[in-house]
Amino acid sequence: MAIVEIASYLEEEINRKFKKQSVDIFGLMYSLEENPKKGKFIAQVSNVAIKELKYEGFRFYFITDNHRIRFYNAEDLKDLLIKFIRMSDKKNQQKTINEIKDVLRKFGQEGF
Repeated sequence: MAIVEIASYLEEEINRKFKKQSVDIFGLMYSLEENPKKGKFIAQVSNVAIKELKYEGFRFYFITDNHRIRFYNAEDLKDLLIKFIRMSDKKNQQKTINEIKDVLRKFGQEGF
């Protein structure tokens, strides 16, 4: 079972924006504990994969170890850390992805 972590600022933003629907969104995010290969691959910076989950018109971006997620099977991903870091709507999607890449290049995973 993978470990899902949600950045505190993202958790606050989700609660503020979605109110009652936030329970469904957090359920979707924590479903990655059981199925860590879920989500659409967006990009890779070094050995960090950027992936997204969609909920209605919004995208929730998370980072994880690209090598492990790609080559290991689900049983071997017990201590894999999946960290949700940003969200965007469709119109700001590319800007958000570029910001994530920029932070990863400058600071690595510790930037989040």
